[in-house]
Amino acid sequence: MTQNTGEWAAPGSHLKDYAPLTAVLPLEEKVRLLTGETAFTLPGNERIGLAPLAFSDGPTGVRGLKFIGGDAVALFPNATLIAGSWDDSVAQEVGRMLSEEAHRQSIHVVLGPTINLHRSPLGGRLFEAYSEDPYLTGRTAAAYVRGMQANGTAACLKHLVANESETLRNFMDSRVSETALREVYLLPFQIAVEDASVWSMMAAYNDVNGVAATEQDHVQNGIVKGEWGWDGLIMSDWFATKRTVASANGGLDLVMPGPEGPWGELLVAAVRRGDVAEGVVDDHLARLLLLAERTGGLHRDATFSDGDGGRFQADTPAPESPQRKEQLRRIAARGMVLVKNAGGVLPLPGEGTIALIGRHAVETQDMGGGSARVNAPYHSTVAEGLTGRLGERISVVDGVSVRNHPIPADPGFVSDPVTGAPGMRVTYFNAEGGDIASRSEPGTAITIGWDDDLAEPPAAVVLTAVLANDAGRVRLGGIGAGRWTITTDAEIRISSELGFAGFDPGEAMIRPPAFAGPVDLPSGATVTARLELNPVDWRAVLKAHPVVQIADEAHLLGMAGFGTVGLVAETLGRSDDEAIEDAVVAARKSGTAVVVVGLTEEDETEGSDKATLTLPGRQDELVRRVAAAAERTVVVINAATPVLMPWLAEVDAVLIVGLPGQEGGRAIADVLVGDTEPTGRLVTTYPSADGAAPGWNVTPGDDLALEYTDGTAIGYRGYQAGHAPAPLFWFGHGLGYGSWEYGAVELARASDGAARLDAPTLDVDITNTSSRPSRETVQVYFAPAEEGQPVRLAGYSGVEVAPGDTVTVRVPCDPRLFRRWDETANSWTALTGGQLLVARGLGDVRSRLPRS
Repeated sequence: MTQNTGEWAAPGSHLKDYAPLTAVLPLEEKVRLLTGETAFTLPGNERIGLAPLAFSDGPTGVRGLKFIGGDAVALFPNATLIAGSWDDSVAQEVGRMLSEEAHRQSIHVVLGPTINLHRSPLGGRLFEAYSEDPYLTGRTAAAYVRGMQANGTAACLKHLVANESETLRNFMDSRVSETALREVYLLPFQIAVEDASVWSMMAAYNDVNGVAATEQDHVQNGIVKGEWGWDGLIMSDWFATKRTVASANGGLDLVMPGPEGPWGELLVAAVRRGDVAEGVVDDHLARLLLLAERTGGLHRDATFSDGDGGRFQADTPAPESPQRKEQLRRIAARGMVLVKNAGGVLPLPGEGTIALIGRHAVETQDMGGGSARVNAPYHSTVAEGLTGRLGERISVVDGVSVRNHPIPADPGFVSDPVTGAPGMRVTYFNAEGGDIASRSEPGTAITIGWDDDLAEPPAAVVLTAVLANDAGRVRLGGIGAGRWTITTDAEIRISSELGFAGFDPGEAMIRPPAFAGPVDLPSGATVTARLELNPVDWRAVLKAHPVVQIADEAHLLGMAGFGTVGLVAETLGRSDDEAIEDAVVAARKSGTAVVVVGLTEEDETEGSDKATLTLPGRQDELVRRVAAAAERTVVVINAATPVLMPWLAEVDAVLIVGLPGQEGGRAIADVLVGDTEPTGRLVTTYPSADGAAPGWNVTPGDDLALEYTDGTAIGYRGYQAGHAPAPLFWFGHGLGYGSWEYGAVELARASDGAARLDAPTLDVDITNTSSRPSRETVQVYFAPAEEGQPVRLAGYSGVEVAPGDTVTVRVPCDPRLFRRWDETANSWTALTGGQLLVARGLGDVRSRLPRS
């Protein structure tokens, strides 16, 4: 791919409308507006009526301006549950709700949705992304964007492009063919642009075919802004901008975060030298002004002096309001997928005892790790949800351990020794030992150098808390890089020095080092943990790396001194052997055992990928032992992405519940007892074994390249083509509590009686043969006749049907799935012939229809 050398293509006509505003400002002021002012805000400019703008992470909730802590905000079901509904109205409702959360916090831009694809099931950040299929992903994203932007909040598609894994994400090079790039990885972005007119995008950390994503003239200028005629703004991912001139000329419009960065004075100098045309800067600024105007942040011919100008709604539902609870509970349940239900074990019987077993039953995982985490007002567990519904019929048994790394203490287990409030006391010291600040924190983790608002950088931080412990053994430790000393009653109990295992500066924020160990303590012990900070010289680390080549101005090098710090404190529980034995006893005594297993934020997180799909710890053993003892066994999988199920033949039912948000425990209970039907369908194919997937590897080679060897045959497409062993469960699979008979299938006719073959519409007769109302999702796949062209989802429609009724479901197909990219001609070519498959996932094809 060639790079732009400074030639400027004139912006669209409406972008030229901002020329009178850009002409007012000298170059230095224009450039100043194109880098963030803080971690999540942009500077304003009164001369042109531009207000400061605020951004917030947003895939599973609008977190606000603080990376850790901050105000309580609604925690939404994760992306795979939204997409798992296969329902545009659900995604649109989520977009609207997130906009309301943004209004409540005066946020202009929500950084989501994440529309990278589930290329490999090992991807750590897949929980943030919708699916393995570009059409389902793009259609879901478009609905989400429409819901959000109709309410005046900008959505931000991320991450442009080919950012399907996390390993070495700042340095790796995604090697993907132009055909796969166009047909697969850019398609969700194109759908959201064409069908929802999204207002912003985010360029990724990685390189694509040897060129940094933030410098991709071919993608950003050539395709997105050129071929698609898109008028929105492309911002960098945080600290992703690697070079000044190449990024400015390559289509990047905004560098985040600020105030420091690789543009500023360096970009001004580049313009003065002639390396970047000033018109390029004007185009970037025009796109920023358009974004500001769309979100209420630009007031032409007036200074911005009246707060938000009345733009933000004041009467939005609170995160814990009855309205928000109902919405989050209903949406979470809609995306849950029943993949096995032998003998109709689910819904649970109306009588008899039930053993609820597993660590995830009592500590239900409701969100993933990294920037998607939010400070929720509360968390509901499966144990709380089922006990609230079934009362004394339920016996609850904790399960085996599921984590390998320490996590911050539960704020309810610790308190500030000064105020007595839940949380801890944090005191910051400078290099001379002087006290910079002392604060009460409601949580047990903080960030340093990011959003702490300190007068000077700290050299040390002290965390102090009173534990709500009984006398006995407690696990104590710390999270964060540096030298730790932990004391109780002035007696040193633990000391440790922690460094970084890798060479990614983001590790300090997303995956900081941690330690913990057992200590005997009296009840109500006071713990003081002191951390002597040791900022890493990332410039020296990266310059010394044998492969990484990083420019002196790279934004990433400015992360020295940033990091997450936390206090570890927890009581020690039973051993895994004891937990399994207790579970077996409870299973034998009950008619039905419900075992809740899953992953944690260690596995499903930004910043790292998985090494296996095996459930962590001894959870597989727990399931097998319980299944051998119980009369009936139901397994609930509390994870957003595929896991292996070596015990599948030994259990009666399997329900996949994703990461269901703050109402998750109650939503799961609704599904288990049958008040809500799990009508979700899988958004990713589940492999039968580690390595048994068309795209598996997430680790770049010695040259930092990751080859996308599966081409356009991503996910189910590759399985259907025989590129991997048959899967455990197909994309699109899902049983629900109904049963269905498929009847006649016909090509719908236009008014002139002709059938459209470029984008066919099918009419499909289905009958609900069950005794309860149910919802079905009719899926249509296109299998091209042309050799080498994989099958692909081309349309779907959902319908609710009363028991015994027959309805005709109309399924329009999308014309963007009936074409291929011709690399020789550098253009799209129509696909002719082939078959249309009507299916409940490719493992259950109900009808085949010739396309011509």
